[in-house]
Amino acid sequence: MHTKAPTLISIAFVLPSFAGGGAQKVMITLASRLDRARFSPFFVVFEASGAWRSLVPADMPVISVERSSLRAALPKLIRTLRRERPHVIVSTLAYVNAGLLLTKPFLPSRTRFIVREANTPRHHAQSNVGRLAYYLAYRLLYPWADKIICPASSLAEELAATYGLDRKRIAVINNPVDEKTIRAEAEEPKRRSGTGRRFVAVGRLTEQKGFDRLLQDFAQLPGDSHLVIFGEGELHAKLQQQIEGLGLAGRAVLAGFEPQPGAWIAGADALLLPSRWEGLPNVALEALACGAPVIATPESGGITEIAAQAATGAVTLAQSGAAFVTAMLAVAPRLDRNLYPSLLPSCYKLEQASTKFASILAE
Repeated sequence: MHTKAPTLISIAFVLPSFAGGGAQKVMITLASRLDRARFSPFFVVFEASGAWRSLVPADMPVISVERSSLRAALPKLIRTLRRERPHVIVSTLAYVNAGLLLTKPFLPSRTRFIVREANTPRHHAQSNVGRLAYYLAYRLLYPWADKIICPASSLAEELAATYGLDRKRIAVINNPVDEKTIRAEAEEPKRRSGTGRRFVAVGRLTEQKGFDRLLQDFAQLPGDSHLVIFGEGELHAKLQQQIEGLGLAGRAVLAGFEPQPGAWIAGADALLLPSRWEGLPNVALEALACGAPVIATPESGGITEIAAQAATGAVTLAQSGAAFVTAMLAVAPRLDRNLYPSLLPSCYKLEQASTKFASILAE
């Protein structure tokens, strides 16, 4: 008697591209860890470009609709998803979530939609029109999702309280951190020579990340201190001009995008996170995995939850300005280049997040 093979659960992960953002990296990490005996994952992207493309496993198909914007991509996205007929569609980034939920009436009724909210919702837009559009999207479209995933409890509570979403349909899955891989990449810490403090910051060069106010604070430190900022973005020229205006040339460096900054983080005296808003800052978790302490503004989303779960002294919360300067001055320069033990709380380790994510997909 032949036993019928179980039907694999087909999962379509939809992303605009494989650009080097934290939300995209989290999706690739979660997708990569799915058990191929239970799930058949694949990516549908607007464009198949970006730094994280190399992280996609060879056995995971990538379908590109070859469109640069959501508006242009939607018609072909609908056709692609109708043809592939996935059991579950997963997306992240609020504007992509809203666009995909609009396609729900055009896809088979059996298809489940899972959206992941990666950032603090109230900060998605700066203009009144933009804020109204997002408010309506959360109010009118997000209830169509079968499940909403958030990386931090604070985001889940905001979605429920501000937009009236059913809290029972919102699941909190902490960002998965592949501690083993990160520590392997950081095995030989890198550090600029000298006796002063050495700091690292990582993120897109945008208003959200707050590097403009970090430079103002860093200028208050002794002249032997050094700061490296890894990332690219629209504020590059403005930040470079600020560095020169503050007399920080040679002390503060915009080093561009670095897909594996772990060795520099591991060699730093602290990772600096000056964000004006965040979801759950993945770079803070990766820094803790490298054994590097974190100094962050309280506005940095789920950082307060990370601080509560981490060992004493692993995460320092300080408002931008005098308090942030004091926190940086309190850091003692390290005297060696050894990889320090991990400071990562166990709830952020890859295995726990992957298991919870798989259970939601299989519901």
